[in-house]
Parts: sequence; structure tokens; C-alpha cells
Amino acid sequence: MAIKIIVAGPRGRMGKEAVHMIHSVTDFELMACLDHKNEGKKLSDLEDFQDNFNAPIYTDIEKCFSEQRADVFVDLTIPEVGYKHTKAALNHGVRPVVGTTGYTDEQLEELKQLANEKETGCIIAPNFAIGAVLMMKFAKMAAVYFPDVEIIEKHHDQKLDAPSGTAKKTAELIQETRNAKKQGHPNEEETIKGSRGGDFDGMRIHSMRLPGLVAHQEVVFGGAGQTLTIQHDSMNRASFMDGVKECVYQVMDLDKLIYGLENIL
Repeated sequence: MAIKIIVAGPRGRMGKEAVHMIHSVTDFELMACLDHKNEGKKLSDLEDFQDNFNAPIYTDIEKCFSEQRADVFVDLTIPEVGYKHTKAALNHGVRPVVGTTGYTDEQLEELKQLANEKETGCIIAPNFAIGAVLMMKFAKMAAVYFPDVEIIEKHHDQKLDAPSGTAKKTAELIQETRNAKKQGHPNEEETIKGSRGGDFDGMRIHSMRLPGLVAHQEVVFGGAGQTLTIQHDSMNRASFMDGVKECVYQVMDLDKLIYGLENIL
């Protein structure tokens, strides 16, 4: 039996990729899409979608979940609406797979408690690229031996949050194995505020935003006489779809919230 899916943000770059991926997988069925406009239209009425994309478009999430009986809700929008969407999905017993980043710790805790209360699976992944998840895992391993580390993340100039969810998650994983320390010279002074990046447990995170970029990250470790760089690059948004597909399958067997793709691979 096909897994029935609703997608939020079908006109966005990630959402568009997700719609095409779902349409290409025989185990998946696209039931509807959630958008902030185009109420009552079908996907086939929009540019970039063929005539056989018959899923209806809703602007009201409550109406969408009431009229469409879905198994999984895929959200690839922006933080403020993604948070509200995820709560609504859990309250309707629909399993969210969320690629939206920028949630606060308080929001994540609230969603975790709601998923537990509803006994409904939920996956929130800062990055759906399998290679990016491996980068984070390798960085966590390396931090045992290289406690001096900086993270440089680079994204397109339309990204709203900084640092990226991937960079923050990488730093959290490194924190689990790294002996906490404040890096750099003790008398270091920024002559231009922010030039040393954000401080996370003594390590520095730098964010670049430029047109032409998609999603890129370097984790640079320094030691006596050597450096180690672990790097991942997403050249296009198709790189995230294998992770989205895997999460749709995995969330069907969960009854709680999982944060990070590395926890299900």
C-alpha cells in the first residue's frame, strides 16, 4: 500500500524537488500540497508541473488535514511556518518529515513532547544529504583527537537563518566528544565585530551567504603541525532527496520525534 503524503511549499526549490521525487517513487502517493496561495488549484495548473500532477493545493492547513487522509507531511518551508505546520500535523496524527531549520531549543522540546503525547513519529533533519550526515559523524569522531576546530558553512543568499542547522548540529555533535576549551589567543580582540564568527562552546562558526552557492560546509581541525578538513558540498537540491525518501519510510515506524538524519541511518 502506498504511503500517502502531503507536501508544504511545492513552489520552493526544495519543495519542487520533493514533489518530483514523490511522483517518481511507486511506494508514494502525493495527496495534496500546502501553499500560501493558489487555493483550489491543482499542481498541474502551476508552472514546472505536468498535466498528470493532479494533487489539489490548499492554503488552510486545518482544512487540508481534515479533507486529505495522509500518512506523512513533508515540510520544506521556513522556520516560523514550519513550526506551526509541524504542530498541526502532529495534532492530526500525521507524521511530519521536516527539513526546515532555525527552530529554538524550546520549540524542539515542545514538538518532542507533543510527538510523545500523540505517539506519532516525527523526523526533523537539519540536512537531508547523506554525505552531510557522514561529515557530521566523522567530525564527531575527529574531535576526540583534535579539540581545536572551526566550522565554515556556505549557503545561497536567500537562506534566512545563520548559522545553518547543519553547522549547529555539527557543533552539538562535536561538543559530545570534544574537551571544552576556548580557542585562540586569550587576549584576542575583534577590530571588526563578528569577524571571528559565532562562539559555540569555545569553537567558532562562520556563515557565508552568496548567490551561486547551494549548501556547503567545512569542518577544519588544527593540531601540532597539521590540519584536517572534512568537507561536504551539495551541488543541487537533488542531493537531499535520498534523505527525504529514507525519512518518509522510517517515520512510518516511529512513535516519537527524532532530530537529525544521523539517528536513523
